[in-house]
Amino acid sequence: MSVVRILAVGALLVGCTTAPESSTSSQVQETATSPKARTLPKTLDEALSSSFRTPKNLERDAYRNPQQTLTFFGVEPTMTVVEITPGGGWYTEILAPYLTEKGRYIAAVVPPTSGEYAKKVYENFQKWQAANPELKITTADFAPSKLADIVPPGTADRVLTFRNVHNWISSGSQEAAFVAFYRALKPGGILGVVEHREDPKKPIDPKAASGYMHESEVIRLAVKAGFKLDAKSDINANPKDTKNHPKGVWTLPPSYALGDQDRAKYQAIGESDRMTLRFIKPKS
Repeated sequence: MSVVRILAVGALLVGCTTAPESSTSSQVQETATSPKARTLPKTLDEALSSSFRTPKNLERDAYRNPQQTLTFFGVEPTMTVVEITPGGGWYTEILAPYLTEKGRYIAAVVPPTSGEYAKKVYENFQKWQAANPELKITTADFAPSKLADIVPPGTADRVLTFRNVHNWISSGSQEAAFVAFYRALKPGGILGVVEHREDPKKPIDPKAASGYMHESEVIRLAVKAGFKLDAKSDINANPKDTKNHPKGVWTLPPSYALGDQDRAKYQAIGESDRMTLRFIKPKS
């Protein structure tokens, strides 16, 4: 597998196997291998049904609505798209094949030095890359508390984050995260946010311990960073979600934090109710 390293700006970026050289330098690492072993999708519909997707992830399309969500965010195959902390790679399986030929997929991952969980997720992502060498994937470290750039400023067409905002609340890095998204995007670029939606009648939890976020608070964070709210959608809404579960959003599938306790009940509810927000970086 050939490796091309590209020097970038800011302390957030490091290669997939390279630690930061200093607090003022950063790297991204791009991997690509040829010849291609499998046919790459040319349309979003093809990407959604491609052999790069695992069966267990396909089963969750009914809850995550990837076709409608990515269309709402205006993702095109020629774009540079940054996915923030892809975790288990659910959207990676769609976006990386879709963008490999004509665009660029950048996975902004939490550095493995951040803890055991981060290390495990990081290693699993590397394994997935190794198992799919025909895909062109750029990786970058994402650590919003460092107030550094994810990619060189003004180079991304889309920045997408799926069910992540509550994680930054607990560390107090939510404002820095949205500033980093703003800097990464080109003028006119889109920030797409999907997040667990809290009952607006409940008081704001400063730690977002349940995993749910107030939609108004997410909008406030984005607007404060310089974004303009472009549109909302109920693509990922779930009116069955009562949002008062013992273990927060993790009570529901796919986590089932209570194990077999009331499993049928939570299975009937499905995955959490989610806001889907599209923000634009003004051109001037």
